[in-house]
Parts: sequence; C-alpha cells; structure tokens
Amino acid sequence: MAQALKIRDAKTCELDLVALGECMVRLSPPGHGRIEFANTLEVWVGGGEYNVAYALSRLGLRTGWVGGLVDNPVGKIISNHAHTARVDTSQVVNLPYDGVGREARIGLNFTEVGTGVRASVTLYDRGHSATSKMKPGDVDWNKLFKTRGARWLHTGGIFTCLSPTTKLLAAEALKAAHDAGTIVSYDLNFRSKLWSSKEAIATTRPLVPYIDCLIGNEEDFQKVLGYDVEGASGHDLKGELPIESYKKMVRKVAKDFPNLKVIGTTLREVVSGLINNWSAILYWAETDTFYHGPDFKNLEIEDRVGGGDGFASGFAFGFLTGSDPQTAVNLGTAHGALLQTTRGDTSQITLAELKHVAGGGSARIQR
Repeated sequence: MAQALKIRDAKTCELDLVALGECMVRLSPPGHGRIEFANTLEVWVGGGEYNVAYALSRLGLRTGWVGGLVDNPVGKIISNHAHTARVDTSQVVNLPYDGVGREARIGLNFTEVGTGVRASVTLYDRGHSATSKMKPGDVDWNKLFKTRGARWLHTGGIFTCLSPTTKLLAAEALKAAHDAGTIVSYDLNFRSKLWSSKEAIATTRPLVPYIDCLIGNEEDFQKVLGYDVEGASGHDLKGELPIESYKKMVRKVAKDFPNLKVIGTTLREVVSGLINNWSAILYWAETDTFYHGPDFKNLEIEDRVGGGDGFASGFAFGFLTGSDPQTAVNLGTAHGALLQTTRGDTSQITLAELKHVAGGGSARIQR
C-alpha cells in the first residue's frame, strides 16, 4: 500500500500550498432571485482550485495561486480579492487586454442560489478565458517548486478540461511537483458542460500516478476515471449514498494506483435547496482505513457552491499542520459545512470557527 504523506518541512519552503486553476467572476441575483428577472447582480470571485488557496490563506497558511488574468478592471477584481487574503499571485500569467476580449478575457459565471424544490443553477460564460489560453512553458515550475519551495500543489479536472493546452500544462505541473517532492491533490470535479466522459477518462488516468490525494464523488469516479459505484446514480442523491459500495470502489482505485495515499469524498443528500445532509469520508491507504467526518443532518444552507472546495481545503489544512487522518477529515467536513453558510464561492470562515465546529461545538450564540 501507499506510504504515509511525506510533506516537506515548512522551514524549507516559501509556500505551504499552490493552487493551479481558473478563477472567475461570479454574478448572482440577490437572495434566491432568477437571472432572467434580475436588475441587480452581486459580484463574487471564485474558482474550484483558487478557492482552496484562498481558504487556506485565511486559515493562516502561506498560499499561492497560478492562473490566467487579463489586464483590465475585471481582472483586477480577482487580483484584488486574492491580495486581501495575502494569496501570492507572482506566478499568474498576465495577458494584455485587446479592448474586446477576442484574444483573452476573464471568465464569468451566472449563478442562481436555489431554494425549496428549485436547485441552484450555474450558467458559464467562460469561453476564450485567459486561463484557458495557458500552455506548457508559461510557468517556471522549477522556480516555484524547487527554488522557492511549495509543500503542496492542488489542481483538478476543471482546469485540465478548459482547453487542449491546459491538459498539457496540468500534466507538466503534476510531474514537476511530483519530481520536487511536493504533495499533489487533485479534485476530479467532472463538468459535463466542458468535456465528455470519454475525453475525461483518456486525459485523467495517465495523470493519476503523479497524484497523492484524490478527491471525488461517485459521479466523478465514474465519468473521469471509469469506475462505477454499484447502486449510485448522480452527483447528489435523494436518499442515502450506498457507502459500502463506494468504499469497495475506492479500494479498487487504490489497488490500481498504489501511489495514492488519500482518497476523499463529500457525502451530500439533498432534502431541499436549503436543507442538505452533509458529511465526508477519507480513505487512508497506508492502513486501508476509512475515516468518517461528522454528520451534519439537516444542514441549513445559504449557498451550496464551494462546499467541496471547503472540504478539500479543510483536510489539506489538517495534514499541512500535522494532523492525523481523523482530525483532517473532521476539519474538511466542518469547513465544507461552514462555507455553505455564507454567500459566494470562497471561504469567509475563521480558524477559531473551524476548530469550534470540527471539535463538536454548537451554534449557540457567542457573546
């Protein structure tokens, strides 16, 4: 079986974690309004991989984000957001703005926050984005991973599927991180609007040997790696996920890829647009053990977008600060739950709040 995580000493590295991925500007109607009837849109910042770096910086770690930006005020929305949390952007690929966005632009998404029986919905407007234009050779990985030093790289399927060149860049980054002794986490994050399952499997399976921590739900493993979970159908289930079948599948993945050390997934059961049951499990390959996070039954949700990234950042925080697997999954589960209590994709959670909830604390008013 895979050996335990061997995380580089913090004293030898400038950064605890670097995230590689696209960051977008999100536009949402206030409350639970509909996009087509909106006369006001809230402006938020977020992206699957970026969210992890941002959250960990808020929790006190040294993080960086690598992605693409254009030099215009919309790009500044993102860079300003990163800088307020002290996220390092020195490796960002900046492209000139041509005045129209033919060559490169900032990706947008329009998101409705669901309620009751109406689900949350995201509409992408991210074609020709600056991040999708990134290509091998754009980033000096040797400088980042070896000269400066980074203990952990986080990326995933959303970045990989953006364009033919980001596929190549993802492979380049994972190999460079692996060679430098940097831990690699990868969130499978299947997006049917961005690529097909056939393309996802062909692209992703060759990347897995360079990954230490793999994150994904039952649909991700099916659509991105070609593994089925008996009795599961779909990302969010009305009813209970067949956990024992999921565990059986995870053990098969770990056997096929013995380099994997951690495999994690969130467990979400949808009661309504505002009420979900929420938990997570983490597989520790060294001892062939599953660790269960706390169960948040009937979790009241303000905005469900970013919950999975909250889980990823929470358990990465645990391992980067020396926690055992049980503590790490508790932190990940609690952070994912807390993140969904606020609007927007990125974390507004403090370290004190995270430790309180991960340790079993209640929502009793604090005076």
